[in-house]
Amino acid sequence: MTWTLFAIILYVLAQLVVAFWVSRKITNEEDYIVAGRSLGPTLAIFTIFATWFGAETCIGAAGASYDGGIKENTADPFGYGLCVLLMGAFFAARIWKLKLTTLGDLFRRRFGAAAEKLSVVLLIPGSILWAAAQIKAFGEVLSHASSWDSQITTTCAAAVVIIYTAFGGLKADAVTDFIQGLVLVIGVVTLFVVVYFFTDGFDVSEIPEEKLTFKGATSSWGEFFEGWAIPLCGSVFAAELVARIVATRSASVARGAALTAGTIYVSIGVLVVALGLAGTVLIPDLESGEQILMALAKSKLAIPLYIIFAGALISAILSTVDSALLVAGSLLAHNVLIQAFKIDKDSTRLKCNRFAVVVFGFIAYGLAFSSDSVYGLVEEASAFGTAGVFFCVIIGLFFKAGGKWTALLAMSFGAGSYIGAIYLNYLIGISLNSIVGITLGFIAIPHPYLLSLLFAATGITVGLILDSKPNVLTGDDGQ
Repeated sequence: MTWTLFAIILYVLAQLVVAFWVSRKITNEEDYIVAGRSLGPTLAIFTIFATWFGAETCIGAAGASYDGGIKENTADPFGYGLCVLLMGAFFAARIWKLKLTTLGDLFRRRFGAAAEKLSVVLLIPGSILWAAAQIKAFGEVLSHASSWDSQITTTCAAAVVIIYTAFGGLKADAVTDFIQGLVLVIGVVTLFVVVYFFTDGFDVSEIPEEKLTFKGATSSWGEFFEGWAIPLCGSVFAAELVARIVATRSASVARGAALTAGTIYVSIGVLVVALGLAGTVLIPDLESGEQILMALAKSKLAIPLYIIFAGALISAILSTVDSALLVAGSLLAHNVLIQAFKIDKDSTRLKCNRFAVVVFGFIAYGLAFSSDSVYGLVEEASAFGTAGVFFCVIIGLFFKAGGKWTALLAMSFGAGSYIGAIYLNYLIGISLNSIVGITLGFIAIPHPYLLSLLFAATGITVGLILDSKPNVLTGDDGQ
C-alpha cells in the first residue's frame, strides 16, 4: 500500500468518525435534512461551495478543457457558478422565509399534493445521477492512487459514501464541509501555482488557440445556448442548493452565503479549467482527459503535496455525494412515504429518511458503472425534468396566478418533451447505424433541453388558462 493510498484511507475514516459523532445529536427529521436550520455564515458559505464544487468540476471540468478546450466548460464552472450567484441575488432570501424542509414542500403549498408528487418524481433522478457522478469520480481517484481495478475502487467508494450519508445527514455535512472546502482551495491553488509558475519549459502560448474560445468554429448557436440553459435553468433551483439555503439561520445569511460561495466557486473553478488546458501541453497523451488533475499532481507535486491534493479531490466528492443522496432520500421519505403512511414519530421519520438514502445509494452505485463520463452524468442530472420545475418555482415565488394545472402541465410537458427527444435520438442512432448504415443528422432533435423549456412554457400557458383561481404561496407547511 502506497503512502498516498494510506493517507486517503485515513482521511476517509476521519470523515466517517465525524459522521458517527454528529449522528448522536440528530434526534429528528429537521436535524437530519436541514441541520436544525442553524447554519451561520461560515458554515453556510463552505457547505454551499463544497457541495457545488464536486467531481464534475475537479475531474469533469478539467477533463473537458483538456479534451476540447474552454468551449466545453460552458456548464462548469461558469454556468453552475452563475446559477449560485443568481440564487443569492434573487431567490435565497425569499425561499428561506418559506421555512421549507424540501423543495417538494413548495410545490405542495403552492400547487397542491399532485404537483408535489410529480416534482418528487422529476427531482429524484437528477440527484441520483449527480451522486453517481461523484461515486464514479471517487473510484477514479482511488484507482489512480492505488492502481487497483476501477470496479473495485468504485465499489469501495460507494460503500463509504452510503455509510457516511446515512448516518451523518446535513449536520455532519456542514461540519466537515468547512474543512473540506479549505482543503479544496489549498489543493487547487497549490497545483495551479506549481504548474504555471514553477514548471520549467512550460509556456502558456503553447496551449492551442482553438482551445481558448467559448464557441467552437463548428458549434451552432443552438448548442451554445443549450450549454448555458442546462446549468442556469436546470440547477438554479437544484434541490441540493435549496437544502443549504433553508438550513441557514436567517434570510440575510442565506443570501450572503450563496453570493460568497458562488464567487469562490467560479474563482477556483477557473483555476481547474486552466490546469486542464496546461495539461494539453504538459501531458498530451492521456487515455482519458478526466485523469488530468491527478496526473498533473502526481508528476508535479512532492509526495506530501500530492497527498493533500488527493485529499482535496476526496473532499470535493464526499461533500457533494452526501448532499445528492440526502436530497433524493428526503424527497422520497418526507414528501411521499411519511405522508402516505402518516408517520408522526420522530425516530421513525428519521429511520425512513436513512433507509431511503441507502436505497438510492445502491442505485447511484449501479449508474456509476453505466457511464463513461463524470461530466456527462452531471449534465444529465441538470437537464432531466428540470425545465418545468424552473418555471413553476419562478411562478410560485413571484406570481399569484396559476395553480394545480399550471404546475402539472409545465412539468409534464417539459419532462415529456426532453425524455422523448433523448429517446428518439437514441432510436434514430441505433436504427440508422445498424440497419441503414448512415446517420441522417437532420432527423435527430438537436437541442432537447431548449425544446423542453419551450414545451414547459407552453404547459404554463395552457395551465394558466385552466386555473381560474390564484393560489398564493405562504410560509405554512400545511402538514
